Amino acid sequence: MKKLAFTLLTAILVLSLTACAFNDKSNSDEGEGSTEQKQDKKLVIANGTDMVTFDIHDHNTTSTEAIHINMFNYLVKNLGDGEFESDLAESWENVDDTTWKFKLKEGVKFHNGEDLTAEDVKFTLERVAKDNKLLEYGNYKQIKEVKVINDYEFEIITHEPEPALLNRVSRLGSGILPSQYIEEEGWEQFLKEPVGTGPYKFVEWKKDDRVVLEANPDYFGEEPKWEELVFRSIPEDSTRVSELLTGGVDIAANAPPSDWNRIKDNEGTDIAKSPTQRVMMLVLRHTEGHPTSDPKVREAIDLAIDKQAILDSLMEGSGTVTRTRVTPGNTGANEDLYQNTLYDPEKAKELLKEAGYEDGLELELSAPNGRYLKDKESAELMQAMLKEVGIDVKLNFLEWSTFAEKYSSKSFGDMFLIGYGNSMFDAALALDRLRKAQAEGETDYDNPEVEKLLQDAMSNMDPKERAEQYKKAQELIAEDRPQIYLYQLDSVYGYNDSLKFEPRLDEMIIADEITLK
Repeated sequence: MKKLAFTLLTAILVLSLTACAFNDKSNSDEGEGSTEQKQDKKLVIANGTDMVTFDIHDHNTTSTEAIHINMFNYLVKNLGDGEFESDLAESWENVDDTTWKFKLKEGVKFHNGEDLTAEDVKFTLERVAKDNKLLEYGNYKQIKEVKVINDYEFEIITHEPEPALLNRVSRLGSGILPSQYIEEEGWEQFLKEPVGTGPYKFVEWKKDDRVVLEANPDYFGEEPKWEELVFRSIPEDSTRVSELLTGGVDIAANAPPSDWNRIKDNEGTDIAKSPTQRVMMLVLRHTEGHPTSDPKVREAIDLAIDKQAILDSLMEGSGTVTRTRVTPGNTGANEDLYQNTLYDPEKAKELLKEAGYEDGLELELSAPNGRYLKDKESAELMQAMLKEVGIDVKLNFLEWSTFAEKYSSKSFGDMFLIGYGNSMFDAALALDRLRKAQAEGETDYDNPEVEKLLQDAMSNMDPKERAEQYKKAQELIAEDRPQIYLYQLDSVYGYNDSLKFEPRLDEMIIADEITLK
């Protein structure tokens, strides 16, 4: 008997292959058009979603941080593999387990002309460390105090030993803010006209359309490479690609596989691929009253989904199946769970029967539309696969701004689809939302053994022992399934090939790393 999931997979594969054959150069004399050689000093980048906010402490969105990183500076830059280099901080040292001392570069100015001082660092880090309503609070509440020594020297004092302090101050949420401007003009004014220290400064934000930045002539580092930087929000894949092919944008994020050949065959454009830190997953409620509170239901959902088939049919294999969010290259990665997947639809049916759902089960799945590569299509394919084992899934597709609001308020139903990156390159961030306090209201996950492992690892200054604690926690989480991990995504961009452009593992779009050939 032909099953619905198989039929849908076959149809998608046929359409994908047809599109590739149609766009292959061997079937035509030339590409469909020509993109002009870029000569101006304006860089235009198309994302599938709009920026969420200019509040650097109240979002968890990588694509938003990829804009912010051009406006704000961190204390240090994370080079990966435990290596860091100077950004706003000229030097730093670990004085003891709970104290880090920093010295700022002198002469750094905010976009409004104010001087950067240690008071700005204190204002920025203590705001996010003390306000538990902010989304980034959990990643900075480890900070007890920022002690100002003088205008350029300060100490960051933590409540407990903090092995990942440098990781924390080199990522989302630690761009240093202008304390005087905010205190005098108010937070709402800052959100309307944000000010940082970065190479590009704010011009305008047309919501659901574009964010425009311009070069900062007083930047303390190297002179900005571009006069104007534009981030456009274009949710539709086809429109984003068309804009690239006609020269309307210079870089298009999340280029769909069906258009890869089309982009490569077009004169003046090409494809750039890179692995990312991002793992796609289903987040399931353990809350009493939800069917997903039953471990047998959660396992059935996991076993019903053929993750490799989703990658192969929708993304031409661009990704890696995984049973953990902590992928290789991150501190604490459990590589036994990487490149590992479970798929057994017959056992899934048995589990549902044992759970009392022999006659079927209805669930709701909320998913973004346009935020991630083939997110909508992936959700639809999972819906078909779950249908085959007796789970009827109602899909609720949301534009990213709406999805982000529901995410912030923890108001999703049975489960939602999301892709998490890891800007810290450390298991502490990857697993933080599964600690009891963070999980409350979202998954309501509560495993005392996992909780102890995560809490102990957070303050363990022994790198080897700390990594083992995280590895054990991941094994337990893989069995409990508060999050069902699907696959690690590759990022795929279409770009004007007159640019020197290499995608980053952390998915940041740092404009001054992109230059004309």
